[in-house]
Amino acid sequence: MIRAERPEELSRLIGTTAVGEWLEVSQDRIDAFADVTEDHQWIHVDAERAADGPFGTTVAHGLLTLSLVPRLIQGLIDVQNVAAVVNYGVDGVRFLSPVPSASHMRASTELIEAVETDRGVRARLKVTVELDGSDRPALVAETIHLFVPAP
Repeated sequence: MIRAERPEELSRLIGTTAVGEWLEVSQDRIDAFADVTEDHQWIHVDAERAADGPFGTTVAHGLLTLSLVPRLIQGLIDVQNVAAVVNYGVDGVRFLSPVPSASHMRASTELIEAVETDRGVRARLKVTVELDGSDRPALVAETIHLFVPAP
């Protein structure tokens, strides 16, 4: 875990890494995401057709994988004495491998930047979403978070 007592301490933790727990990407989760986004492409929701498709099974939407990044990095960075942590953005998102239904993924993250601003400390994390049993990650991205210090 990446831990800091105050947001200002993050700059001394650049290069620190943390690895999360495995999370199953069930077909139910994929179907629910398809319903919310109205993206019912057969490679995501039609198991019979997908069995003969390019991946041999249904696969998660790339945007589902991206949307799970906050859940996957939850608890990997712990900064105390903050009033709020704000999602500031995501840079350089790349979907490198499909995520088959019923597979397991986890995130590893590295603190690569911490910049003090007038509103708090803006931290950049390199996030790699790993697939259990695969040498190739499902996703890599840089997430940006603003740690607003407590008054």
